[in-house]
Amino acid sequence: MQRKKSIILASTSTLFGENYLAYLRDTIAQLFAQTKEIIFVPYARPGGISHTAYTESVHSFFMGLGIGVRGLHEFPDPMSALRESNGIFTGGGNTFLLVKALHDLGLMTVLRDVVNAGTPYLGTSAGSNIAGVNMQTTNDMPIVYPPSFETMGLVPFNINAHYLDPDPTLKHNGETRETRIGEFHVFNRIPVIGLREGSWIAVDGDVVSTEGSRPSRMFSPGQAPNEIAAGTVLHL
Repeated sequence: MQRKKSIILASTSTLFGENYLAYLRDTIAQLFAQTKEIIFVPYARPGGISHTAYTESVHSFFMGLGIGVRGLHEFPDPMSALRESNGIFTGGGNTFLLVKALHDLGLMTVLRDVVNAGTPYLGTSAGSNIAGVNMQTTNDMPIVYPPSFETMGLVPFNINAHYLDPDPTLKHNGETRETRIGEFHVFNRIPVIGLREGSWIAVDGDVVSTEGSRPSRMFSPGQAPNEIAAGTVLHL
């Protein structure tokens, strides 16, 4: 029997002045309430020892919830590991690097399928970006070249994590996030949600909502941006 989708897509893992994942603790505890061990996907950071160190930092948080953590890089057969997992967390870092690794390893489709089948999924930053239709609204530098920009499509829009509003007090002549997303919409029809720090997307079955301590910002092609209050159910 297929379970309903259960997904949290957060802008960031750490709010300023707080500990890692602290602001999401209750939400994460609820997401993984029936889970004794999760798989952590560390590929948004360069490989080698950092994958192990990254996983250990995640383990320190989840230990407080009584949940074990194993890094996906530890498994000799990562495809089978994802298919058999009871919970998945993909952390932040560089979205280009994460997307390249998942495509190169043949894991993007597997990850999509198991989450759509009901395996609870938590993403932060880059781990949230890959839940959209594609990764083309990330803020990250293209330090590597993925074979495709397509991502999981768990939600029918793209995400701009760490969304920043223009600050009129700054003497900055560069493009704003709003400008960049507008450029994306010259060539694409995919809606984009800008997730400010402290906000996230929640998916509970077929219900998709914005949550957190701050409103999110919706960008649709040919329309002015809209503010979306936390707790709003999205109809896309």
